[in-house]
Amino acid sequence: MATKRICVARIGAPHGVRGALKLWPFTEDPLAVLDYGPLTTQDGSRRFEVETAREAKDHLVATLKGVASRDDAVRLNGIELYIDRDQLPETDEGEYYHADLIGLAAVTAAGEPLGKVAAIHNFGAGDIIEIAPPSGPTLLLPFTNAVVPTVDLEGGRVVIEMPGEIEGDTPNHPEA
Repeated sequence: MATKRICVARIGAPHGVRGALKLWPFTEDPLAVLDYGPLTTQDGSRRFEVETAREAKDHLVATLKGVASRDDAVRLNGIELYIDRDQLPETDEGEYYHADLIGLAAVTAAGEPLGKVAAIHNFGAGDIIEIAPPSGPTLLLPFTNAVVPTVDLEGGRVVIEMPGEIEGDTPNHPEA
């Protein structure tokens, strides 16, 4: 079985004229990209070593080995950088990597299938789990212990307790 690859950063626009570039990390600690050693493209065909990195507003300003000019940096803009999943540290109890959740079966407490976990989002007010049913629109639900009481990575599933009411829904039976 192929090793699962995790995207940990994306190369952005050049910063200055000496080959520095913006690096958009997707890790909890932005500077953790320095700890993983060489980063590669998803297919592993290209390898990049982060030599230096410093935090800027919402990104890092980094230098990569072998990138010495603005022109070199321009050619790398948009490349996503990956590591093998097994390079990530173990999580604490109740914490999960998004990549480990995507693709899990989503079922009700009674075991009825709802679909598969399509994505985990965070728009600033907490994590949202996106469930893709076999047909129809996806479900966006709060990723809380109340709505997702069970995450079973070994069993390949999450249990979903559908909220009784979702703000904005129109009741089926309007009250008189």
